[in-house]
Amino acid sequence: MSQPVFPGHAVPDDPELTDRQRRLFAALVERHAATARPVGSEALAREGEWPLSAASIRGELAELERLGLLEREHAGSARVPSGRGYGYFVRTLLAPQALTVELIERVDRTLTHSARDVEGLLHEASRLLSSLTQQLGLAHAVSLDEERLNGIDLEALEARRALMVLRLGPETVRTLVLELETPLDRGALDEVRAVLCERLIGRTLADARERLAHDPELVRGSAVRMVARSAMASWTTSGATPLYSAGLAHIARQPEFSGSRLGPVLEMVEAGPPLNRLLVSGVEGQVSVRPDLDEAQALRGLCLVSYPLPGTLRGAVGVLGPRRMDYARTVAVVDAIGSRVADLLQS
Repeated sequence: MSQPVFPGHAVPDDPELTDRQRRLFAALVERHAATARPVGSEALAREGEWPLSAASIRGELAELERLGLLEREHAGSARVPSGRGYGYFVRTLLAPQALTVELIERVDRTLTHSARDVEGLLHEASRLLSSLTQQLGLAHAVSLDEERLNGIDLEALEARRALMVLRLGPETVRTLVLELETPLDRGALDEVRAVLCERLIGRTLADARERLAHDPELVRGSAVRMVARSAMASWTTSGATPLYSAGLAHIARQPEFSGSRLGPVLEMVEAGPPLNRLLVSGVEGQVSVRPDLDEAQALRGLCLVSYPLPGTLRGAVGVLGPRRMDYARTVAVVDAIGSRVADLLQS
């Protein structure tokens, strides 16, 4: 099972590299990220400002390979960073990018617009992650079914449309857009709300959904019956949010997803496991990187960067992409968006 790596946190079995080896390794990581191709000693000697011959660089790369930081696709080929090598890079060499004030303001403005609804906020976070990292943006929250309902609001949107807001615990809401058979005025909506509050407040979300469908007290009045029926028509799934994803076009252009590679990855995203479990695993409120995914064949060679959300709602945001991704920017973006999503959920 893949293990999370935390930027800036070295581990005891990290190898002790010389300054020359660290610089060569960082240069190889950077070049491989730019080209998506294995890197040889000649390329490093030609492009770097090294007081070394290609043969000397080749010897250093052989040592890095012996230490497990580099690997070859086949004998005689140039080298690429291994999963262990990327873990070492993230722990010891990575300096997260300083994001601009304009970008931070964009994150805040975009997410604040969807702050009232958990699902809308997570969906927007996945799109923003994808846009800013050029990877597959992901967001997920575990089931809300056991959350207690402590408030219900009904607001008219149009003549035959209304918004039902279900308040769950102190920090979470779920919204349902209701398509009504006949118009209801403000007074009628208030009466329906009073009945729903009497019958549903204090129950779990799963129990409330069941009562909306089968409680005889909710089918006596025509207005209450219509709203309950509309709510169930809108409420077609359980309280579990899906694994939201965005950015298919971004990853489809990358060579790692050429040919038949993309389909199995998308099927895994659509199914949820194990990505949804990996997203929420880790230290809440801290970015972690999994550069050596081995939970499924479709994930090999890919990396998951995630931010488990602190607070009462167990969830996470993150990105999935090739191991050669721009870690400096990706870690900074995931941290900024994750911390803002957490703030909005707790405000």
